Amino acid sequence: MTISSNQALCVLTVPAFHDNYLWLIHDGVHAAVVDPGDAKPILAALKANGLKLTAILLTHHHADHIGGAPELLQHYQVPVFGPRNETIAAVTLPVGEGKQFDVPGLSLRLSVLDVPGHTMGHIAYVREPSADEPTWLFCGDTLFAGGCGRLFEGTPAQMISSLGKLAALPDDTKVYCAHEYTLSNLRFARVVEPDNVALQERVKVETDKREHNLPTVPSTIGIEKATNPFLRYREPAIAEQLVKAGRLDRIDTALATFTALRLWKNDF
Repeated sequence: MTISSNQALCVLTVPAFHDNYLWLIHDGVHAAVVDPGDAKPILAALKANGLKLTAILLTHHHADHIGGAPELLQHYQVPVFGPRNETIAAVTLPVGEGKQFDVPGLSLRLSVLDVPGHTMGHIAYVREPSADEPTWLFCGDTLFAGGCGRLFEGTPAQMISSLGKLAALPDDTKVYCAHEYTLSNLRFARVVEPDNVALQERVKVETDKREHNLPTVPSTIGIEKATNPFLRYREPAIAEQLVKAGRLDRIDTALATFTALRLWKNDF
């Protein structure tokens, strides 16, 4: 059994490619990586921080989330957790809804949610709150700061269900999504819900972060519920705006509103 440090767990942000974020969960000695699309920045971060990799956690099969796993496995023989409903060659421990497990080398227990929509087998990892940290959510490309993932494989109804699971987490949950899409997402959100005061304030805050080259993530579930149109699609003002923009024939079901909203974002 690997003995872990007693230090509190931290999450290290590792930028990759043009706008990806890879996440290293560590205790100052050992680390687990979430969605390592590229091995090189992870290997560099491990070396710079004196960390040893003990596990790999994957949310879905897209290359920018799994591409670095084979190279990492050449350096570290570690278990690879990943979605049970997707075929990913590197995965040694498939997991799905309701599964709880302890991450090797760390004092870290995660639970798994099935969150199909972006891909059919997409999963998210949740860490329950601790004495010094709120709940953590590693959600890949399902929920973004200010947006949600494109529906490459799933249906709008599946994505609604998946986002509902995430929205049900505590408001102070830290949302570790996988891309720096926030300002683009918020530009769309402003068009969809122009009178949302919380959204207007968020645009200022997030713009200031990017002007200082700071990440806009993690976000929180509470912030997303107040400003993210894909969690707010039941608001009458959003449906009205969709009709006004010619994106919806009439105010209809919540599913129709969400579907029209996602299609509009695809073209935005």
